Amino acid sequence: MKYDQLSEPLQRQILEDRATGCRSPYAAPDAHALRREPGKDRPNPLRPAYVRDVEAILHSAYYNRYADKTQVFSFYRNDDITRRALHVQLVSRIARNIGAALGLNLDLIEAIALGHDIGHTPFGHAGERHLGELYHAHTGRYFQHNLHSVRCLDGIVPYNISLQVLDGIACHNGEYELDEYRPRGVGDFACFDRMLDEASRDERGSAHLTPMTLEGCVVRVCDMIAYLGKDRQDAVRARLIEDESVFEDGPLGSHNAEIINNLTVNLVENSYGRDHLCLSPEYFEALRRCKQQNYEIIYKSPLVAAVYDESVRPMFHLVYERLLEDLTAGRTDSPIFCHHIDFVESQPAKYARRRPYREEEPNQIVVDYMASMTDDYFVDLYAHLFPDRPATVSYRPYF
Repeated sequence: MKYDQLSEPLQRQILEDRATGCRSPYAAPDAHALRREPGKDRPNPLRPAYVRDVEAILHSAYYNRYADKTQVFSFYRNDDITRRALHVQLVSRIARNIGAALGLNLDLIEAIALGHDIGHTPFGHAGERHLGELYHAHTGRYFQHNLHSVRCLDGIVPYNISLQVLDGIACHNGEYELDEYRPRGVGDFACFDRMLDEASRDERGSAHLTPMTLEGCVVRVCDMIAYLGKDRQDAVRARLIEDESVFEDGPLGSHNAEIINNLTVNLVENSYGRDHLCLSPEYFEALRRCKQQNYEIIYKSPLVAAVYDESVRPMFHLVYERLLEDLTAGRTDSPIFCHHIDFVESQPAKYARRRPYREEEPNQIVVDYMASMTDDYFVDLYAHLFPDRPATVSYRPYF
């Protein structure tokens, strides 16, 4: 096992900063938080600006659904395999550790981290691809879970979340690593809305988004740090691999604890006191190689991918088309009305929507509904809609 440590001078400097309450000059101040309705949700000593966002996200309509959404492995009756609920907590914890060392705003970091995947589909990135194919075929736009996470908190149910948090969520996509993360600076909601609209028209729109705050940059990097080693642990628990020794033991190590520690140390060592984040060139290349190995050994493994391509994809197609048909035909006994539209419209109307929800474009409503589903709900909905076409998926049992 290989565990790096911060240099002695930097350790002393961080301890001195904490003792004196010194913060980074690049930290996002609470006082600069921007909201669509600035007269509401004012901060107070018990609930500073970004704490209000943390709590709004925790109590939001879709937060609890993280608990039954795939991170990587679906259809396992195994409570030790990571679900998306744990992933967002790990991102938050790692990001807060790094943010504390760099003297950043920890409440802003926590809010971004807890909300960053709230718009994710069931069945992980495979579900995102399948829903995206259908949405694009019908509308010409691209579904991207990070953009949809913003919609969950700012559109479907408007919570008056701050621009800085929404931007960090929109720009978090950890699938695209950069050798340097430099915040672009705080803008306004008009620019933010244009950015999201343009990104939704580009298949790789997320790849070009960089956060406006250094705190958002921290969360984006920590999304990768949190899943690289954890997905390897889960691959062992799912019996896809025997142990982590199948991976190269490079500068980061091959085990989850090594990867988290060594990337954290290197990131802090190379970013402290700067207006951007970066790893050393050696560690950046090691991160890219680590991620590449995960794709080769885990994500693209036929044992992982087959069920999504052969079973889940056709199920998504059938469910999407049926829900769209029910919606446009006005079949109010359909689950898209009973379980989704009625649910959305029953949420406390603390803030006015831009338009009544049921007047949204029909494909958007279908996408909102399907993206909100948990894995088990989707399977049960399919069985409800198509009782004569049984699902071709099976669960790995506990025993």
